[in-house]
Amino acid sequence: MWKWSGLAFVVLALAACARTPDEQAIRANIEAMAEAAEARRGKALLEHISEDFVGNDGTYDRDGLANLIRAQFLAGQAVGVHPGRVEVEVDGSRAIARFPLRVDDASGRWLPDRRANLDVTTGWRREGRDWVCYNAKWTRRD
Repeated sequence: MWKWSGLAFVVLALAACARTPDEQAIRANIEAMAEAAEARRGKALLEHISEDFVGNDGTYDRDGLANLIRAQFLAGQAVGVHPGRVEVEVDGSRAIARFPLRVDDASGRWLPDRRANLDVTTGWRREGRDWVCYNAKWTRRD
């Protein structure tokens, strides 16, 4: 009996270790979104955005954000998305992530200076096993 108890304990311990910490999962989502933007994969980027997303105090909803992304992609211009150090605060099934973001626009169409440095604050919530971004606010630093 003790053998099985010990085995059960090891299996449970390994399962607990295998779960990605919440902070790490959110950081990975932010990085995946940046990579999707650079690769012009809007659908992959939007997989991390909730259906009820609100951006910049109501300026963008999920559809508005999707249209903004689509317009940039249709213009055929390369964009660089470079998040800096991401600070995450988790409170149960909700989290806030703050980070600097540099966006490069090769065309100069969207960013006349071809670059913008932003301060970004994002709200995240757990939906099932995944974390999704349900709000974001960004302000230009430069």
